[in-house]
Formats: sequence, structure tokens, C-alpha cells
Amino acid sequence: MVVFALIAAALVVGVLAWVLRPMWAHSRGFVLATVVLLGLGTAVLYGLLGTPAGLREANASRIDTPRDIDEAVADLRAALERDPSQVEGWMLLGRALLGQEKYTEAADAFAHAVKLQPDHAEVLVSAAQARMLAAGSGHADATAMEWLQRALTLQPEHQRARWFLGVAQRQAGQPAVAAATWAPLLAQVDGGTRDSLLAQINTARAEAGQPPLAPPPPPTGGLDVEVAAAPGWHTALPPDTTVFVIARIPDGPPMPVAVEKHTLAELPLKVHLDDGDSPMPTAKLSALGEVEVLVRVSPSGTAMPQSDDIASPPVRVKLPADAPVQLTLGE
Repeated sequence: MVVFALIAAALVVGVLAWVLRPMWAHSRGFVLATVVLLGLGTAVLYGLLGTPAGLREANASRIDTPRDIDEAVADLRAALERDPSQVEGWMLLGRALLGQEKYTEAADAFAHAVKLQPDHAEVLVSAAQARMLAAGSGHADATAMEWLQRALTLQPEHQRARWFLGVAQRQAGQPAVAAATWAPLLAQVDGGTRDSLLAQINTARAEAGQPPLAPPPPPTGGLDVEVAAAPGWHTALPPDTTVFVIARIPDGPPMPVAVEKHTLAELPLKVHLDDGDSPMPTAKLSALGEVEVLVRVSPSGTAMPQSDDIASPPVRVKLPADAPVQLTLGE
């Protein structure tokens, strides 16, 4: 029962991590608290309703939903004391404690996860990041460095492993090594991130006495999209309102395989979606034979669709496309 409940909570965390991703930069504590509370709520509901036995025992043994983040963390700690073999539980506890800025306790929780699953890249990276935060200086000690190197060996395309390892190497006075560690990320990130990453790489290369890297060529393939507004279409929304141009799997999950973020002021708009615009390295536009393309105006600015969003009718496109996709708002 505990095993399944914690796994269910972990699955909820994964979904919410994508849904709440746009809020991450501005309110990490709130995002983590939301994830923990809803994740534990899922586990609690399964405890009550997940099995016929749970239904029979519901009246005899009622489980109360945690009232706040502290109570949720306390409940999770108690569950792990009863069954400390659940790596998902230790990961969830570590993320919750990071949200509360309890870095030393978070590092301890992730260290338990590493003991249980020492060859899982995400576990190793999360543990190393928490250990760096717990150090106060943000520097990686020998253990954190070892975990990051092992994570990158296990999963060379793990972006966070590569980024944090490069940070640790530069902090250790190895700017040339850091620049070489970061360089493969240029082919994995979107255009805006690519520019800032290139600046970081070239700063490190300058520290090492190396010439700067030239900007990488844009990814080949992809999909051209032209976004316009219908004649007479107008809105009272401000010019800086967020506009998402989205390609997703037809009849598949709602998560995009490629997305770019723009504003209303940029309309009419021409964009080129490619693998660099994928929010998930494992889901590439170039691997698909058909996509559904749409544009969505988001007054809230969040990736999760809201009731007041304005969207164009989705258009199915076979890849590779021989012409730009035309999307019109207000049709």
C-alpha cells in the first residue's frame, strides 16, 4: 500500500512539474508546496479509495488530508520511517524541503535516495544540487562532483547534470573544462536559452585564454509557422500578453513537442519550430510524422490552458512540411 501510494504521488509530481514550470522562476517555494500537497493528497485518496480493502476500511480508519506543507512533510517523514526503502518518497521529501529552503535536510533526504538508487541520473543530480545548496557557498564538494559526473555518464543528454557539472568545474578553477562540458547543451536548448548559454561558455573560455565560440547554426528541419489576426479582430489585452505557438502530437498528450513564447505586440508573427524548442529532450519534433499546430493567447502567461485563453483552430500538418503553417486568431 505505502509503495503504491508513494509511486502515485511521484507520478503526480511529474505531471505538475510540467504544468507549473512557467511559475518556477518566480515562485519556487509555492510550486514545490503545491506539488507536495497535491501529490500527498493523491496518496491519501488512494489509501481511502484505491482498493476494495481500502473501501471496507475507510470508515474504520480515516486518513485526514494534510492541512499545510509542514503537516504534509511530517506525514511523508512518518511514512518513510515505516518504510525507508521508497526512493520516490525520499525524492518527494527532498523537493519539499528544498521548497522550504531547508537545504541541509533536503540534502540528507536526497542522499537516502542515492543509497537506494545510485545509478539513476535524476536522483544523482537532485542530490548533488541539494548538497551544493546546503554548503552555503553553492560550491560542489567531492561527493557532489562525483554524483554529477556519474549522472552525466549514465545519461549524457541530461541537461541539468551537464549544467551543474559545468558550474562546479568553473567554481573549481577549471573554466576550459566547464566550457567544454556546457558546449553540447547548445544543440539541446531553445533559441533564447542558447544565446545566454553561449555567453556563459564564451566567458569561461575567455577566462581560460581561449577564443570565443561562434554561434551554432540553427537546427535543420523543423516547421515554419505564420501567425496573424483576422481582419477586425481586436482585444483589450495589453501588448505584452503572452502568445504560445505550439506543436503537439495529434490526439496525444497535451504537452507540446515544440513551443515558442512571444507577445501580442509581435503579431503578425513568423516562427520556426524545431528540436531546440522542445520542452522535453526525449520528445523531438523531428521524430514525428505528423503534428497538430495552434497558437494560444494566454492572459495569465502560464503554459497550462485557462478558461480565458484565446486559441486558433488547430491545424494538422504532415512532416516534413513543404510550406509554412498559417494560423489566424479570431477566425
